[in-house]
Amino acid sequence: MSELITAELVDLDLSAATKDAAARSLAERMVAAHRVTDLDGFLADVAAREAQMPTGLDGGIGIPHCRSEHVNAPTLAFGRSGAGIDFGAADGPADLIFLIAAPAGADDDHLTILSGLARRLMDPEFTAALRAGTDPRAVAALIRGEEPPEEPEQARVETGNQEQEQERAGTGAEAAGATGATGATGSVPFRIVAVTSCPTGIAHTYMAAESLAAAGRAEGVEVTVETQGSAGFKKLDPAVVAAADAVIWAHDVEVREKARFRGKPLVDVGVKAGINRPAELIAEARRKAERGEIAAAAGSDKASGSGDDDGDRSRDDNGSGAEHAHFGVRLRTYLMSGVSYMVPFVAAGGLLIALSFAIGGYETASAKSVADHFVWGEADSWAALLNQIGSAAFGFLVPVLAGYIAYGMADRPALVPGFVGGAIALTVNAGFLGGLVAGLLAGAVVMAVQRVPVHATLRGIMPVLVIPLVASAAVGFLMFIVVGKPIASLQNALTDWLNGLSGSNAVILGVVLGLMMCFDMGGPLNKVAYAFAVGGLADPTPGGLKVMAAVMAAGMVPPLAMALATTVRRGLFTKTERENGRAAWVLGASFITEGAIPFAAADPLRVIPSVMAGGAVTGALSMAFGATLRAPHGGVFVVPLIGEPFLYLLAIAAGTLVATALVVLLKGARRTAPEAAGDAGADGSRVTVAA
Repeated sequence: MSELITAELVDLDLSAATKDAAARSLAERMVAAHRVTDLDGFLADVAAREAQMPTGLDGGIGIPHCRSEHVNAPTLAFGRSGAGIDFGAADGPADLIFLIAAPAGADDDHLTILSGLARRLMDPEFTAALRAGTDPRAVAALIRGEEPPEEPEQARVETGNQEQEQERAGTGAEAAGATGATGATGSVPFRIVAVTSCPTGIAHTYMAAESLAAAGRAEGVEVTVETQGSAGFKKLDPAVVAAADAVIWAHDVEVREKARFRGKPLVDVGVKAGINRPAELIAEARRKAERGEIAAAAGSDKASGSGDDDGDRSRDDNGSGAEHAHFGVRLRTYLMSGVSYMVPFVAAGGLLIALSFAIGGYETASAKSVADHFVWGEADSWAALLNQIGSAAFGFLVPVLAGYIAYGMADRPALVPGFVGGAIALTVNAGFLGGLVAGLLAGAVVMAVQRVPVHATLRGIMPVLVIPLVASAAVGFLMFIVVGKPIASLQNALTDWLNGLSGSNAVILGVVLGLMMCFDMGGPLNKVAYAFAVGGLADPTPGGLKVMAAVMAAGMVPPLAMALATTVRRGLFTKTERENGRAAWVLGASFITEGAIPFAAADPLRVIPSVMAGGAVTGALSMAFGATLRAPHGGVFVVPLIGEPFLYLLAIAAGTLVATALVVLLKGARRTAPEAAGDAGADGSRVTVAA
């Protein structure tokens, strides 16, 4: 195994003025050391990671890092800046810069070394030695952990040996922790279990773990941390979890197997909060335990990119949303939770129905039940079978949407009232909108019930009996008596409006839907437009079928445009982007808009407006041509089921050409700009803009 860092990878007088220039300077050393094979491709991966969350840490540390296929050996380059470089930390510029490069398939031994380094960055003596070092060879040796530390506990961390770290933590193969001292009277210390994770799983995950462990030792609190990082994942001992008095999640990706922590006070924050203010988190956990606040142990999916500067997206004890986040951010998270669980039902049910129409025609929808009449040798019987299976799957759309919106707000206790509310929405003909409202009502009712103080003897039956009973009754009353009929009237009005769309109104709607589909390419706006279209398929009307066609057509444009652009102007793209472009042909043809995300992450200011323009053109043309579609997915593979298929394909081709032309034009103009723009400019726009 090659050394992680050598003297050639150390720059004790880093002169770069920006984080992009610093990354380039250190990456060039990696290229010279034959650790990185494609400079521009690697820097694009670094920029994409940086765009997810700033990598600056309090204490003057910057740790840009990524996993990349352009790295052939795990590598660390270190730079020390006299003037400081802004990496987005709350306390100002960083003077210690670590560029961490991990191969796409790095082995556990190498990742263990990287995680060990991340922990050592939490040691003030280690960072002080780095600032005082004058010899690159000595600094490289220090980073490799070859100089013995003064304290035994630090020695175990500085070896980078994961097994020794785990032994110190007492948590098993993937845990890091601290066994806090007991009080003066010999009483059992306060116990906390924590989970840390970050998008890359290389640095922040382990730094947060070490920070929490150190804070626990200082406070006399027993902190046991489970690191869900790239070096592997092993669950905390169930006995340790059961004995814990509180839970801390410091994470920027979804915590795995969250149900283990149900019923305990929960502090839910971003990973950088675990690094920057661990003592506050421990104090908050103790306060929640003292108040008897019991968590549902859920917490909905985090919306990437939200939160404050230190990555704190703290939720309340029910996992219902950020305590300080904007209401719109929380609402979007709740709705996306419901939509994400609904989409598989949409895809399975919709494609089965579409296939049944392809085999037996649209009259298949009125066929007798195949349970009463099925002839093995008749195509019409098979078509009816597929149609009725698909219709059964489609019948779950609204209840699943409502149930998992409620789940995103208040976890499993909210599933029953959510599903009940969704089913009632269908009963009163409130449809898709009724499901949205029912899910929000169910989640809100459950969250309210969970805040009611109860005796300890009743806590065990609250999630399985009391909460589902009370919340279902309340949601049922509201849906049947209060809001169901008004929502049904609104749903009917919307349906009538869609059916009456023609001329310029239809074109304008197509433009709006196209822009939404292409703005975030699989993100919240994309999902809202898609969910709007799918809602019309539950009770198909001519207007709803036009909307579905426009949405799918526009969603295919971004990956197809990037695939075409990388083909006609290869020189404007890195090797990685050209490879992604080949895959984007298939992704675009399959209606997987996310195929364009790598391009947008590397150069958002040029790619996103271009594909939005193309999507708007496609959506407008699809609506103007009157194309219709009964399938919610499938891309070009469901063209036989499309009304006006040739005009539909023409709309897709026109939007793809517009988006391609704009991307090529904007990137070409950037390429011809003066090189005096600096180091970042030499990388095209991929690093500069993404930052």
